[in-house]
Amino acid sequence: MTESPATNLDGEIRNGSHVMAVRVYYEDTDFSGIVYHANYLRFMERGRTNFLRLLGADQRGLFEEAEREAPGFAFVVRSMTLDFLAPARMDDVLTVTTTPAEVKGASITLAQAVARGDEVLVEAQVRVAFISGGKAQRIPKALRTAMGG
Repeated sequence: MTESPATNLDGEIRNGSHVMAVRVYYEDTDFSGIVYHANYLRFMERGRTNFLRLLGADQRGLFEEAEREAPGFAFVVRSMTLDFLAPARMDDVLTVTTTPAEVKGASITLAQAVARGDEVLVEAQVRVAFISGGKAQRIPKALRTAMGG
């Protein structure tokens, strides 16, 4: 695969986990200079999106096969639990890690963490459902396998 300028922006998959760097900008902070809590959700969404993007890039026919089995498919967040452990500040470089924790028929649970160096700032468990035609559907086998299920 040839690298595009966006390759580093998407992060990388290491040992089954997606790892991506995010810099904190002024717009991400509140009046006290720390990251506003809702912005961690945005950082983690980017991690999940790029994880799926890289799975598709690493396995060329993966998403075409999923589209054939379940036209118009999408992943939607079904539930999420978060634990805020410490704040991030402007100009911090954070690492967002996304790891498949449990792959079931129509859903996948992802463990996500946002860290500054070795210090974990936020931990999350995110359950996403696979839908097609507005209804929950079984995740196509190729996609389940790519996610470790």
